[in-house]
Amino acid sequence: MPSQLEGSQAVARTVARCRPEVVCAYPITPQTHIVEGLSRMVATGELAPCEFVNVESEFAAMSVAIGASAAGARAYTATASQGLLYMAEALFNASGLGLPIVMTLANRAIGAPINIWNDHSDSMALRDCGWIQLYAADNQEAADMHVQAFRLAEALSLPVMVCMDGFVLTHAFEPLEVPAQEQADEFLPPFAPRQALDPQDPVTIGAMVGPEAFTEVRYLAHAKQLEALDAIPALAREFEHSFGRASGGLLGAYRCEDARTVIVALGSVFGTLAELVDELRADGRAIGALAVKSFRPFPLAELRAALLRAHQVIVLERAFAVGVGGIVSADVHAALAGLNVPTHTVVAGLGGRAITRRSLRAMLGDAHAGRLPELSFLDLRADVVKRELARARGDGRPGPHAENILRDLGIVAAGPV
Repeated sequence: MPSQLEGSQAVARTVARCRPEVVCAYPITPQTHIVEGLSRMVATGELAPCEFVNVESEFAAMSVAIGASAAGARAYTATASQGLLYMAEALFNASGLGLPIVMTLANRAIGAPINIWNDHSDSMALRDCGWIQLYAADNQEAADMHVQAFRLAEALSLPVMVCMDGFVLTHAFEPLEVPAQEQADEFLPPFAPRQALDPQDPVTIGAMVGPEAFTEVRYLAHAKQLEALDAIPALAREFEHSFGRASGGLLGAYRCEDARTVIVALGSVFGTLAELVDELRADGRAIGALAVKSFRPFPLAELRAALLRAHQVIVLERAFAVGVGGIVSADVHAALAGLNVPTHTVVAGLGGRAITRRSLRAMLGDAHAGRLPELSFLDLRADVVKRELARARGDGRPGPHAENILRDLGIVAAGPV
């Protein structure tokens, strides 16, 4: 039975149903409500046995999760933005050691300038750290993906990151279903670690590996990620059979069968795209939308099959590689190699800027007319950029870009430049 819940609370309750034995927490917006919810459940005994560990930093949170998982406990944490970057060294250690930790990432922009709103620059910055990365299109999927994430992590002995858009999902209230404890227990058996530190049988983990074996060890990490390409859809099918609703998988297609133009995206913007597709279909436009739900591992073959009939592909990205352009689009290009399908990258929604159907309609109009460049930025105020570039090239000390632009937009009081 659905209950009116905030996305963060639905995730917290679902994670509790997965019976984590150690939860490591350091608060950072917009993730905080998740670990707050879990802390209350541990304090009241609703989640037991479980040790809730307050730590002094995100690096410490992941370090505690590594220790707990290595000792044979089911471990969980959550973070966002700079918190994920602070964990970076430990993230590589967790994946390199093959530890099945599950982490929620409430996606948020990376500064500077400081910005607490949503985009995907945090997860994209750590896309190659060896963690499986799953992206939720809505809050129900965000909750459901966690049950699947624990199964997946423990089946492959790999860490899994469930990405949900900060504020857009984490702080949104809507009718959501949280699995009953009996359902979760049936789908997710007790944790049986493949490796566990035991004082009675001491071993070394994370040993020094030289050139003679490092390539093979790293290749094994790649091979295990490729195993997930089979495991993820299999778990999604089993989940649908057990819970009666579809969630997860590698891709989510919406009206793509006969679409001439397909928009590829990750995360919550897929809901906006689905509404837009319906509007354009009513106008006679053959448009479809495709959600990438597993970004690491990337489903090259499955995406290629889904886009075989497309005449044009537009990759909508909420992050970008400075100095190059698209991030997701590079993988889409690899999937479509040899098909001669025109592919465009549209960067949108940076720092939480709204991605509106009106702007998307205009962008698709340009695409239909052949005016859409290979790389573009939705709703970019080119006049503001041009003015600041001119200022930077001028004489004197132009000052910081961010403050100058805020003055130009009238958001802060004008002062001497």
